[in-house]
Amino acid sequence: MKSYRKELWFNIPSRMDFTNITAEVVECVRDSGIQEGLVLVNPMHITASVFINDDEHGLHHDYKKWLEKYVPHEPLDQYRHNDTGEDNADAHIKRQVMGREVVVAITNGELDFGTWEQIFYGEFDGKRRKRVLVKIIGE
Repeated sequence: MKSYRKELWFNIPSRMDFTNITAEVVECVRDSGIQEGLVLVNPMHITASVFINDDEHGLHHDYKKWLEKYVPHEPLDQYRHNDTGEDNADAHIKRQVMGREVVVAITNGELDFGTWEQIFYGEFDGKRRKRVLVKIIGE
């Protein structure tokens, strides 16, 4: 069995946004040479997410609106975590809601997706560099 590892780096200029990273993951699969296996994609930060869904602007708008309604950033004093001097308690909770990682099958050297599926990096405490791990195992 072979393995491959790469870190993707992001610096999202806004506090919350979603970035389609499918092309970067496809490039990793090609670089790995693995034809049959699995790819794990996860952010290496506890205020960010990786998830699979449709690349549709309205859906992403709805996610942001829903997340901010149910887990608003402000007022900061509504969260005990922020008592430590942080201001990102909401980002930790948003990450739990959107998920930590995705695992996708690789078949014949390609991501084995369902219709419309794409991989996204979700940022909830942006404006600084963060990384995403891509780990591939297989033959």
